[in-house]
Amino acid sequence: MPPPPLTRTDLARALSKLGFCSRSRASELIRMGKVSVNRVIRKNPEFPVVLGRDILVMDDESINPAKQVYLMLNKPRGLVTTASDEQGRDTVFTCFEGTKLPHLSPVGRLDKASEGLLLFTNDNVWADHITNPATHLDKTYHVQVEGYLDETQLTRLRRGIQDEEVGLLSAKAVKILRTGEKNSWLEFTLDEGRNRHIRRLLQALGIEVIRLIRVKTGPLNLGNLPRGKWRELTKNEVAQLRSI
Repeated sequence: MPPPPLTRTDLARALSKLGFCSRSRASELIRMGKVSVNRVIRKNPEFPVVLGRDILVMDDESINPAKQVYLMLNKPRGLVTTASDEQGRDTVFTCFEGTKLPHLSPVGRLDKASEGLLLFTNDNVWADHITNPATHLDKTYHVQVEGYLDETQLTRLRRGIQDEEVGLLSAKAVKILRTGEKNSWLEFTLDEGRNRHIRRLLQALGIEVIRLIRVKTGPLNLGNLPRGKWRELTKNEVAQLRSI
């Protein structure tokens, strides 16, 4: 079997791909003169390198590829899906404080008010496959809303609603899970993800969302993972998502 092809990229992106740090942090370190390529200090974050061939060193220590990590977090409501926030809001990375995990990136997003299954990894190829719109990976959400929906409204959600900002929005599937005295729970399945997709759909019908929880991504279930906690994926779970 021939060896895998070498990857050509810029220096900052190379450090990110290796799981060493984020691309923005890599750019800072490079401009500070802390990173060398083949024993020569390079201060240009866009300096071209070839992963698997060039020798990258920071402060006299070789930058080796980090172990590939794949995990799921049960994201609590109120956290933003980013490594740092200009407004000083708490981020999903507060859930990993005190751990010795390598640099990870979220796979997709959940908005601040949403909860549930959120994936993280330092394997960019795996993450790109999952988030590629062409993959059409199903994601399932449980949504609590004020009031009740009738079959006409459910049909409109499935057929699609035109949104002024993002165009046609629709649900691959939607059904009523249960109803209470003043509100009900719906189950949505999407095979694409636009910004605030479900919220925009329901807003078009004048329906207010109380809670929105992602419970499934492809074959992967959130299960009984406590809110704010995380676990590593099994090899089988990683392979299942890779094969979709």
